[in-house]
Amino acid sequence: MGKVIAVANQKGGVGKTTTCVNLAASLAATKRKVLLIDLDPQGNATMGSGVDKYEVENTAYELLVEEKPFNDIVVKDTTGKYDLIASNGDVTAAEIKLMEFFAREVRLRNALAPIKDQYDYIFIDCPPSLNMLTVNAMSAADSVLVPMQCEYFALEGLTALIDTITKLAAVVNPVLGIEGILRTMYDPRNRLSNDVSDQLKQHFGDKVYRTVIPRNVRLAEAPSFGAPAMYYDKSSAGAKAYLALAGEMIRRSEQNIQAKRA
Repeated sequence: MGKVIAVANQKGGVGKTTTCVNLAASLAATKRKVLLIDLDPQGNATMGSGVDKYEVENTAYELLVEEKPFNDIVVKDTTGKYDLIASNGDVTAAEIKLMEFFAREVRLRNALAPIKDQYDYIFIDCPPSLNMLTVNAMSAADSVLVPMQCEYFALEGLTALIDTITKLAAVVNPVLGIEGILRTMYDPRNRLSNDVSDQLKQHFGDKVYRTVIPRNVRLAEAPSFGAPAMYYDKSSAGAKAYLALAGEMIRRSEQNIQAKRA
């Protein structure tokens, strides 16, 4: 059974798309079957996967609105070795069109139901706002991965996001919870970063990943070359950090399976 993880934060610029692309590539490198769904109309995850958003024929719009068959929409040839549902400006129109449908909140969940078992992990890159696309992502997801910078305003944003997750769980998806909190763009020399990091660990305990993603030039450069960091510069600190995160996720998953059997 594939695990569906929405990668979300209502605050922009926290490394959400970077996390989607690099984590998907890192898990794919461990021979896991991975699907990345780009639900952000900016199409950054699409471009970061080596797919030209201006040339792609089918996007998440066709999946959500036109209900085209999944196999007609999925892109198999990405630089990260994972499958992709692409996005571009057309997906903005999907949000408007969705308002016309009955059960519009579960369109993505229904579209993924037939193919969910084909993948080990399905990541959904959410827009940096709470709209119908994000609601669809949260409705389809088993859990939410929250990338965040260790700064004061990020803590406020996290509080708002948890409130949103709680409300959506009550209405459209009772199993929805936090998969983990990922500290991104981390600078250990910064006292505020360390203070916020300590607060996160106090409040969320094991939900905070031990792996931290450092500020890294190679991570920032890689998208302009249309590749995850591990295929742009595998020796970079950013590439190594996402590989470590993939390992941590796999270990957590295995521990959870063992705990359920016990």
